Amino acid sequence: MIMKTTSHSLHYILRLACAMCFIGHGAFGIITKAVWCNYFGVFGIGQDMAYQLMPVVGVMDITFGTILLVYPLRIAAGWLVFWGLFTALLRPLSGESFGEFFERAGNYGAPLILLLVSSASGLPLKGWFQKLEPRKIDDEQQWRTITMGLQLIAFALLAGHGWLNLIGKAGLLKQYEALGFSDPLQVAHRIGLIEVGGAVLLLVKPFRQIVLLLFLWKMASELFYPSYEIWEWVERGGSYGVLLGLWLVLRERNYTIFHYFTSTPLASAK
Repeated sequence: MIMKTTSHSLHYILRLACAMCFIGHGAFGIITKAVWCNYFGVFGIGQDMAYQLMPVVGVMDITFGTILLVYPLRIAAGWLVFWGLFTALLRPLSGESFGEFFERAGNYGAPLILLLVSSASGLPLKGWFQKLEPRKIDDEQQWRTITMGLQLIAFALLAGHGWLNLIGKAGLLKQYEALGFSDPLQVAHRIGLIEVGGAVLLLVKPFRQIVLLLFLWKMASELFYPSYEIWEWVERGGSYGVLLGLWLVLRERNYTIFHYFTSTPLASAK
């Protein structure tokens, strides 16, 4: 019964998280966020055409996000795995730090775990157009895979954000300056070290209390963007969902990267 409750809760947490990714990202398409021109530019698309295409992308994203909320088709979650990877890769391809790709690991990791904890009836092809349903997971190896998947995704998104702090990303420095810090670069370096350290700890010894603190930190820290605060916060839904999901799963089991290939999980970290 505990396993059924955990897998069902994880399904709904990640459904909401994935919908937030889609809707938050789509909102920027409707707003026509200027930096998107750089990403269209990777394919040789000029600014005028980019501004025309942004609302189209935005409407598509919001539509898929609504589908996941109302009637979650498997194809919607599958598309977000691809779309999340694709849009995250556009950051380094357009000249930004590769830390941007890892920082968005929740965008493509959350839907991947959602697919693992959900079921859809039908033949392999037809099944992609069936409704995702939460499923009971009894196999311990599947839980090991899910737990380690959540840990690796959480590691990537936290380490990626820490990386951006350590290199002094301009947008983050503006946030700290707006909050009243006199030396925003020093603040960024300290936060970066904490985030990278927390990311490593999630692999080595994922205490539930630490996971919860990192979840609350991520939820709070994403509120301080200098513009479009609410949509930046919503778009990071995958990050919150992965961390909250990991906290939930660690209630029953606690693996580390070093114990993944062994047969016995560690006792849950309380």
